[in-house]
Amino acid sequence: MTKKKEKKQPNQAEDEIITPVPREKQTEGYWAILNKVVDPELDVGIVDLGLIYGVGIENGIATVTMTLTSMGCPAGPEIMRRVEAEMGTYPDIRDVYVDLVWEPVWGPDRVNEDIREVLFGGLG
Repeated sequence: MTKKKEKKQPNQAEDEIITPVPREKQTEGYWAILNKVVDPELDVGIVDLGLIYGVGIENGIATVTMTLTSMGCPAGPEIMRRVEAEMGTYPDIRDVYVDLVWEPVWGPDRVNEDIREVLFGGLG
């Protein structure tokens, strides 16, 4: 079962604004692992879609801060379960928390540029 955490990310104040990790700083191996989770409606990995805002790892506990394409996303629960399962395969992780957030709001501008062109043409 997906666990939820009260704080946004480890060591983050409750009122602090979440800033998604820029693509050029997504160098740790868990970004590739998380991108194995594919949005079933768009058939694109969730990292490439810009749904993962950040990952914190502390004492073997991973906190994945993420959003969905919409609040009513029918695949949301399954995507969150897959995030938990995939992140659990990363070395030395013993527990995973998924922190689902709605701020900042997801939009096509968050999608990897190459994929955005394919999905949305000139609309993104």
